[in-house]
Amino acid sequence: MHPKEYKKQKNGTGHMTHLQLENAEIIVGVDFNKHQRVNEILSDQNNASFLLYPGKESFNLSTSNSTEMNDFMGQHPYLFILDGTWPCARKMLKLSKNLQQLRRVSFDNTIKSKFIIKQQPEPLCLSTIESVYTVINLLKTNNLENCDASKFLVPFEKMIEYQLEYFLNPNSKNYSTTTNKEIIPKNQYKKNTQRSTILES
Repeated sequence: MHPKEYKKQKNGTGHMTHLQLENAEIIVGVDFNKHQRVNEILSDQNNASFLLYPGKESFNLSTSNSTEMNDFMGQHPYLFILDGTWPCARKMLKLSKNLQQLRRVSFDNTIKSKFIIKQQPEPLCLSTIESVYTVINLLKTNNLENCDASKFLVPFEKMIEYQLEYFLNPNSKNYSTTTNKEIIPKNQYKKNTQRSTILES
């Protein structure tokens, strides 16, 4: 998790994700090359470490069966997820050579993010909690995960509901009668780029 996300976004989707997963931890930083905990995980030969991030040679969970997933991920998989704004996540990966070298995992996304308050660079970009939710369900479908994720997105959905109610409330200090209520995705990144999995914005 990027330090800015850790300090300023106490109700961010990375924190929500962490609180709902039994075997998860938050590691804060930008350059993880010399990070003790990260390198401890990577250097353990019993572990198989991966990065949830799009890439041409990424392992696609959406098109793989249970045997292929099991053979690829092994018995002790560690899945690293970059949590922060899009520019921050890109910087984290750019500076962290050890994470760059990890095999990448992705999935084919066909849904639009519900994170409409915090606009994504593209309609199909997902927040951290939405991405992890998708991964869990794909693993569960292939009998590699047994946790119940039916209510995984409830805190996230409640947060969005509260934010919308606040912004659209005439009694709120942030309310504006002239504001365009239509959510328009930002296009600050390359257009027509085919990507599988996208993380937090």
